[in-house]
Amino acid sequence: MSHLAAFDAAFARCPLIAILRGVKPDEVEAIGEALVMAGFTLIEVPLNSPDPLDSIARLVRRVGDRAMLGAGTVLREADVGAVAEIGGTLIISPNANPGVIAASAARGLVSLPGIATPTEAFAALDAGATALKLFPAEGASPAVLKAMRAVLPAATRILPVGGIMPDTMQPWRDAGAPGFGLGSALYQPGFTAAEVGTRAAAFVSALTRSNRPTTGADGRENCGSPRRSQDRG
Repeated sequence: MSHLAAFDAAFARCPLIAILRGVKPDEVEAIGEALVMAGFTLIEVPLNSPDPLDSIARLVRRVGDRAMLGAGTVLREADVGAVAEIGGTLIISPNANPGVIAASAARGLVSLPGIATPTEAFAALDAGATALKLFPAEGASPAVLKAMRAVLPAATRILPVGGIMPDTMQPWRDAGAPGFGLGSALYQPGFTAAEVGTRAAAFVSALTRSNRPTTGADGRENCGSPRRSQDRG
């Protein structure tokens, strides 16, 4: 299965991306397990975190058979190669750098650049973006998302990122948001794995209560399907 096909499957299962900004390598595996157990299938470690490549590599080894892993805040083409070399498949950025997008697409990786305008959105898609990150969502609105969706290709996935809370997801869903990137409301440095798991479960619950539930191939809601913990030594 290609990375893009794997992303489609993971996104269909749970369209929530966990953003672990500031996470440390010695805590990331327990946090990754908590996220996967809550139903998450997409996890990023921003490159401005402590030893981010080490954290990503640990996540790949620990939960790579149950979730897709990768990097956020990817600003340079060279970073794309570094993430790929350790098994990361998600390349997520706060901006829409055509070089980073094209480098990701050339390697068959999943590219999610940040956009704030239709001009940026179209340019990112032309460069090979897999999906788009509406960032910062606090500076936009569901009305902005709805207007963008009216002119972008119908299959385009635009994920609001920034300031999303369980009780603020519904208006975005009504405007057509297929999923979200979740940052400080899900994880902040100092949060324990148990705290992250509780917050993750709240987001999954809010998503499955929304009027646009995510479904699997069999048509059943499955974002919150429990994952079996595995002892990996």
